[in-house]
Amino acid sequence: MIHPLAIALLVLTGGLALFGILTTVLGRPADRVHAFVVGVVEALLVAQALIAAAKVLGGIRPAETSTFVIYLLVSVTVLPLGLQFARAEPTRWGGTVIAVASIAMAIVVLRLLSLWGGAGG
Repeated sequence: MIHPLAIALLVLTGGLALFGILTTVLGRPADRVHAFVVGVVEALLVAQALIAAAKVLGGIRPAETSTFVIYLLVSVTVLPLGLQFARAEPTRWGGTVIAVASIAMAIVVLRLLSLWGGAGG
């Protein structure tokens, strides 16, 4: 795990959650802007997962390796699923779906940091 990347992801997921809430308040359904922003955050989540997986395969292992790997898998699946649900719901509530998925991702990133803390890398 790269801590600056994890911190950037926390900031970005928080910003994405606020953006989703704002568009809900404004009554806008999820659109291309939502898809673009989710794509940017997702790209960083995938990069983080690949880096962490490479380190785990390289021998740096957190105490709860299986839990860590499951969180890595979750980290790259929830936002695309949230976007899919948001786009399928062509009402104002699509932004709220994205906001909830973003908050979940922030929690997952925090948990990954917590699990990685004892790995020494």
